[in-house]
Amino acid sequence: MPLPRPVSVIVVIIAIAFFLPAAAMHAAQTASCTFNTFSAPKGYSLSAVNGVTDDGTVVGQLTDNSTLALVAFTYSASTGFTEYSAPKSLGTWMYGANTSGVNAGYYQDSTFPEAMHGYLLQGGKYGVVNYPSAANTWLFDVNQLGAAVGSFSASQSVTKGFMLVNGKYTAIAYPNAQLTYAQAINDNGEVAGSYSSGFVSYGFLWQNGTFTNVDYPKARFGTALVGVNDSGVVAGNRFVGDKALGFIYEDGVFKNIVYTGAKYTMAGGINNNGLVAGQIVYSGTDSLGYTADCK
Repeated sequence: MPLPRPVSVIVVIIAIAFFLPAAAMHAAQTASCTFNTFSAPKGYSLSAVNGVTDDGTVVGQLTDNSTLALVAFTYSASTGFTEYSAPKSLGTWMYGANTSGVNAGYYQDSTFPEAMHGYLLQGGKYGVVNYPSAANTWLFDVNQLGAAVGSFSASQSVTKGFMLVNGKYTAIAYPNAQLTYAQAINDNGEVAGSYSSGFVSYGFLWQNGTFTNVDYPKARFGTALVGVNDSGVVAGNRFVGDKALGFIYEDGVFKNIVYTGAKYTMAGGINNNGLVAGQIVYSGTDSLGYTADCK
């Protein structure tokens, strides 16, 4: 698949015509999960475990224990880890990928450290994605059709989301929110993310200009959605203090992702087979990556 090129783009700002009511919510349950875990390769620590493709390949970030630099990674049980650093970068993040071998993420510019640039990586070639006239662009996911989502700095205090399809940008901005993060996209064009204007974040699904709120019941510090598959199953996290506690959500039911013995278990993404990827945290420096089949 050819990489989108951020030139001669058309910026389409879609006004939100109406909102769907908040998704029906029921008391949370605990999911039944079968876990497969993995550790960081020698010389690195796990920083974050994010998306997972339909073939089970996981993407995320590692911290180099010597330099403390962040590098992106792909991981599969059959091939192990591959690390990536974007050219002229101080740090590289990877959040999403598709089964055609296209990876989505962003990097910090080594020449202008205050600037972030999105990228699509395929076959070792980086295609830079910069939202027009924005100081910073963060790219989070790409679906099988090549549609990508991310966020951009609309001003010094406002961040908005966007969808990029065939070189055309569509802004995704929850009304009156200071921050909107478009975190994931499925092959139906449904986007999952979060928004906030303070310390509490709220989850949303967005499609064709319409928002649907999805918030974990009584989550004091909020909810963030990190993935949605083609069947509409959502992965996300609720926040309790400094902890992110993973869940899956389907048909109005929240199910907690719990790894026995861990301090907490975070969700990073979900694929079309219902496989969830994320991170199991024992302490601030002791963690494992995982994939899990959760029901």
